[in-house]
Amino acid sequence: MTVQAGFAEVDITPPLGTHKIGWLKDLVSTEIRDPLFARVAVFTTGQERVAFVQLDTLFVAWPEVAAIRQRVTQQYGFPGQHVMVTATHNHAGPAVTHAGDVPKDVAYADWLVSKVVEAFGRALAGLDEAEMGWGRCFEWNVAHNRRVVMRDGTVRTHGTFADLDALCLEGPVDPELAVIAVRSTRGELRGLIVNFACHPTHYGGDTILSAGFPGTLAQEIKLCANGSAPGNGPVTLFLNGACGNLHTTDPRTGANPSQEQVGQALTRDVAGVLHGIQYERDIRLGAASRVVELPYRVVTEDEVKGQSRGAQRFIDPAIYERAIPALVRTIQERKTHRAEIQVLALGATAIVSVPGEYFCELGLWIKEHAYPVRALVATNANGRVGYIPTREAFLRGGYETTFGPTSMLAPEAGELIAATAVELIKSLEG
Repeated sequence: MTVQAGFAEVDITPPLGTHKIGWLKDLVSTEIRDPLFARVAVFTTGQERVAFVQLDTLFVAWPEVAAIRQRVTQQYGFPGQHVMVTATHNHAGPAVTHAGDVPKDVAYADWLVSKVVEAFGRALAGLDEAEMGWGRCFEWNVAHNRRVVMRDGTVRTHGTFADLDALCLEGPVDPELAVIAVRSTRGELRGLIVNFACHPTHYGGDTILSAGFPGTLAQEIKLCANGSAPGNGPVTLFLNGACGNLHTTDPRTGANPSQEQVGQALTRDVAGVLHGIQYERDIRLGAASRVVELPYRVVTEDEVKGQSRGAQRFIDPAIYERAIPALVRTIQERKTHRAEIQVLALGATAIVSVPGEYFCELGLWIKEHAYPVRALVATNANGRVGYIPTREAFLRGGYETTFGPTSMLAPEAGELIAATAVELIKSLEG
């Protein structure tokens, strides 16, 4: 089917004095280093319609996802259930939800929804007949597995090989950088969807607001596309992959490239992919989703005290002490955490949403078992459930498995998500 596509972006930079989220402790912003954006991509064949929303934020909570979907349905007649709302997992953004000591900025979250809906309308108004191309490359130098196995069999997240007890890295990275490019039938590059897995943590621990390396990537692509000035050129949505255990710091050397260096490296990758990409006009769209009940873990006394095998509390242990009593009550009352797994298909590519910080190995499992469908994983999408490690990671410990405000699910939750994702992908094959 001939596809029409529309893209739009809107500035969502919060005012100075806004509380930040990303380090569990309460930080109040004092400086804006670069702007934050919400970006929208809409696709329609007349019969099928799907859309993506990308936010330069750490998370997106379910109430905001539901509000965005409801309002685009009411205002534009667009099927809200076919909208995927993602966060880049940028650690230097506003408090869009509660985490640790950080209170949610409700007024900002409400304003954010209104700006997204505004941009969605502009994307719809700009729908134009389009061609779509897919390509990928392998980037080996940006993302690194941050979990270091020690001689006692435990893991230290952000461990260093300067430690005499360090042995090896626990797992792989996902080096695939995938690009979905959309241009008008006149040859004008309208927008991009870029998928790559890596934590954007620059400026997370201070009082600076920034969009992180995904923001740098989007701005650099504008500059390199036909020599465009800022404000013109294609709109780039960055969908972060299964980055739960991946980071820009190389544990082998301790080197950590700057936000600009990472964004520029990814821009060079994208430019190389675009150089050889092939475009098609006959594109099939599809959408499927399912709500799953993700099990909470069985909480032990050692976990409550932070004394389980390999436990690793970052920032301030007191933050855990303040948060855990309410978390334990929630687990006892709810038993499971409801979460939506969604798949949106763009031609031969299926993009899976995962509502948390998914481990790389699980994302790779989805890609492998979805074959022959070309699957990509978009994490921190359509809600927030915290870290989703592999079952094996729980045996070693480390920050991502340590019980607390960012890690509460049972070891089997990641596998349940992966199996559901592959089933949904297969359901769209026909």
